[in-house]
Amino acid sequence: MHVARERQHDSRALSRPQALSRRSLLGGAAAAAGAVTLTGTAAGTASAATTRDVDVAVVGGGLAGLTTARDLVAAGKTVAVLEARDRVGGRVVNLSLAGGGFTEGGGEFIGPTQDRIKALADSLGVATFTTYNTGKNLLYKDGTRTPYATDGILGSVPPVDAAGLANAAIVQASLDDMAKQVPVDAPWTAAKAAEWDKQTFESWLNANAVIPSAKFLLDVATTSIFSAQPRELSLLFVLFYIAAAGNESTAGTLERLTDTANGAQESRFVGGSQQVPIKLAATLGDRVVLSAPVRSIAQSGGKYVVTADGVTVTAKKVVVAVPPPMAARITYDPLLPASRDQLSQRLPMGSIGKAIAVYDTPFWRTDGLNGQVVSDSGVVRSTFDNSPPDASYGALMGFIEADEMRAYDASSVAEVKAAVLKDYANYFGDKAKSPTSFVLQRWNNEGFSRGGPVAYAPPGVLTEYGAALRAPVGGIHWAGTETSTYWNGYMDGAVRSGERVAKEVLAEL
Repeated sequence: MHVARERQHDSRALSRPQALSRRSLLGGAAAAAGAVTLTGTAAGTASAATTRDVDVAVVGGGLAGLTTARDLVAAGKTVAVLEARDRVGGRVVNLSLAGGGFTEGGGEFIGPTQDRIKALADSLGVATFTTYNTGKNLLYKDGTRTPYATDGILGSVPPVDAAGLANAAIVQASLDDMAKQVPVDAPWTAAKAAEWDKQTFESWLNANAVIPSAKFLLDVATTSIFSAQPRELSLLFVLFYIAAAGNESTAGTLERLTDTANGAQESRFVGGSQQVPIKLAATLGDRVVLSAPVRSIAQSGGKYVVTADGVTVTAKKVVVAVPPPMAARITYDPLLPASRDQLSQRLPMGSIGKAIAVYDTPFWRTDGLNGQVVSDSGVVRSTFDNSPPDASYGALMGFIEADEMRAYDASSVAEVKAAVLKDYANYFGDKAKSPTSFVLQRWNNEGFSRGGPVAYAPPGVLTEYGAALRAPVGGIHWAGTETSTYWNGYMDGAVRSGERVAKEVLAEL
């Protein structure tokens, strides 16, 4: 699942979660969207008013939009990609560190069955390395710090009471079984779609996770994956998201969403995840226009006129490859059908931030810890070791999510830093109080994402409006990770959506 974005307010952050799993009820975190900083491409900037006439205008220079453009160009079509930010990547971004180097502020992890992002990275020469996962995890609960091994008979299951573990395992198995009944391409058509979509995930959990410690594990899993509280999510949407955590030959599971080893957080990209969109954009050259937020899309003379700051593009077809809440801020003429407009109004972004503290060394490793925490308190309730593969410096990354992120939306960076370092000290000791640098990415405060890692569906949305999610409106087509049938909310889903929409458009040109 996941998010991350750029540098526009006083912060930087994205997140992608960490959740619960059958054997490892909470052994990892998930990552998904993200972006900002590093423009390093031959892309142009809309500094002076220009016009272009192309086959296809693509709105959004994240992984979805860039993949769309790649496939269209390969088929011999002319393209213009209009990106609002001064960088490519969307919710995927590398953030510079004061002492040199960088860290990821948005989507950063990939894992098994995320085939399309892996194939794209391979084609661009961007290698992966294994997320640091050696040593013990930490459970911080009721003010007590408990290290626990992740390679025993219970895997990464935090050491809560036996009754809670048993209850959580039953709940997880039930969710996986229910998810198998949800068609990933049309979850609103599931046999029990109406029943599942009329209730929140919290109401279902309250009836099934009856042991407090089990409810704790599932609550942390939920906020880690969606950056939203269980009360905000439709049960049907949660089941779809689980079903989507696979591919055409492998069923999705909650465990794959939450695990590090063999899960969605298994690997990272050498050079940072933004290397993928940066290198992809470089292959497109000046077809990519930065600092060009699109304001309107209007039909005129049998074509579409896409008006952005500094540039106007006339095109036969348009691909909108931005999150639904951002797509809704564009003016359309004629108006979009009510079903599409109502859908966009009802898909809010999750609330997420990423806080990265940098140290001379990854000192927690010498204490036998892998940097991964599950906590029931604090502003940061799940962490990862974000150090580079050569461990030339140490980096602790913490996700700030849902209620905790919203509570700090209006706070200064100094206030957030103080709260985060207090948590890190609780988890890893006094050495964590004194980082050499600190980076914060708050996606809620980023103007061209307004949250992350993904737009989610509250109750009633999928069954009433879901059919409009990918349905073209005339010559306007929809991409973005939120439209993907597999790995929705992740980088892989973004790439898949770009590949799908390019085929749609080519079939019509």
